[in-house]
Amino acid sequence: MSLRVFILAGEPSGDRLGGALMAGLKQLAPGVRFDGIGGMLMAEQGLASRFPMDELSVMGLAEVLPKYRHLKRRIRETADAVLETRPDVLITIDSPDFSLRVARLVKEQSNIRTVHYVAPSVWAWRPKRAAKMAEVVDHVLALLPFEPPYMEAAGMACDFAGHPVVAEPQATREEIAAFRQEFGLGDAPFVLALPGSRRSEISRLAPAFGAALKQFLETHPGYQVVVPAAAPVAGLVQETLQSWPEGTVLIDPNIIEPAIAKAHKRAAFAAADLALAASGTVSLELAAAATPMVIAYKFQWLTWQIMKRMALIDTVTLVNLVSDTRVVPECLGPECTPDNIAARLAAVSADPGAQLGAMDVTMQRLGKGGEEPGLRAARAVLDRLPSR
Repeated sequence: MSLRVFILAGEPSGDRLGGALMAGLKQLAPGVRFDGIGGMLMAEQGLASRFPMDELSVMGLAEVLPKYRHLKRRIRETADAVLETRPDVLITIDSPDFSLRVARLVKEQSNIRTVHYVAPSVWAWRPKRAAKMAEVVDHVLALLPFEPPYMEAAGMACDFAGHPVVAEPQATREEIAAFRQEFGLGDAPFVLALPGSRRSEISRLAPAFGAALKQFLETHPGYQVVVPAAAPVAGLVQETLQSWPEGTVLIDPNIIEPAIAKAHKRAAFAAADLALAASGTVSLELAAAATPMVIAYKFQWLTWQIMKRMALIDTVTLVNLVSDTRVVPECLGPECTPDNIAARLAAVSADPGAQLGAMDVTMQRLGKGGEEPGLRAARAVLDRLPSR
């Protein structure tokens, strides 16, 4: 009997993880059969999604409320499909609000093995989430090397599978040359500006980023600014750039062939002299490209007050956490002001090499040079299946 896997993802990042995991399972368990929910990359590996993954890509309370009944129905439908098909394993990928509700319904009526891909950041805040998750999850696949002990302490098996950033292709010299020529950059140094991928982030961060970059360019007149926008928010980013430094270059993936847009983004990350970025996994993408950075993020007032009281860590930047250093400067909450950001950019520009060692350590600890994360995750799933 071939292995039967029910796998589900709820957003593009999960689709990427799912596609790589499925490819790994196909390599290690020929004849594996898939069922579930996913996007284009999972479809390329043979998944016929039961409904469009886009239905689950909903962020924020205001966005979720109007779709609550529909999402609740999809949770029930998905759990029923798992119970009906009786797979050897149910693999849920990130999207905990959807994934763990499905897993709970499945566990209430069966002993189907459950694997969750992406450990919750209980090391950062809300540590009790691990214990609640252990009620419905048997095995966790972690992206960060320090996460397994937290999951194991809560009663779940956990394997570090490596972070997908280590498998992402880096820009070639030809791509960098084509990028510089396309946008008329010549040999000029430039700052990469990354104000987020969600509309709420752009609205909060773009004014401070633009004002800070203006200040920075006053003392560093040879620099230019490059902004690779995420496709869903490119229009909003373009509107905000009217108040940014003159000559800011926008990479809009909506008006470029997808493969070329990806190549331009890779080249921008690799060729930048420094970067100003919103908090998030983008710090790992910058580390992979060896681009020194400043991280800045402005939260809603209530969110910031809650985070200050509940946070278990003194930095939000993954490069700092994984490398166990604090070399990447941060401007968070009330510190996210143009003056502070401009001062940090100037400091990084004066000593860009200070971060290089920490970025290299980060990539090594995330699995660079080893087995690809998708294959590593697949091996971990198979090794812990009771029937194997």
